[in-house]
Amino acid sequence: MPLQTFRYAVCGAITTVLGLTAYFIGYEFLFARENFDFGFFVFKPHIAALFLSFIVSLSVGFSFSKYIVFAGSAMRGRVQLFRYFLTAVLNLVLNFVLLKLFVEIFLWNVFVSQVLTTFVIIVISYLSQKHFSFRAKK
Repeated sequence: MPLQTFRYAVCGAITTVLGLTAYFIGYEFLFARENFDFGFFVFKPHIAALFLSFIVSLSVGFSFSKYIVFAGSAMRGRVQLFRYFLTAVLNLVLNFVLLKLFVEIFLWNVFVSQVLTTFVIIVISYLSQKHFSFRAKK
């Protein structure tokens, strides 16, 4: 296994556990399985927890990717952050759609649905980060 892939797996596992922990705590305790009124919009608890998890995963994931996984990238930090943010938003939208499908259409368990969705996102995230966000010159 290439070192970069190994680093991505370890850092990704840590980020995933932190994100899922934030999701669980948000869903179970912070939003207490109740709709969350954000003032201009009311979020269902599983969607509110998704956004909380996104904020945690975005900050931790970018730091790991920039300084550990893709440290060889010569791209400027602000360009990396912008590209990472774009891929993260794409992943968030995909996560949102899959969560809506699994929880609201298929009526699956909320946490199980998030875990399954996370595995899909991991593959897409690695490819987009490697070939777009932190692309290194050959």
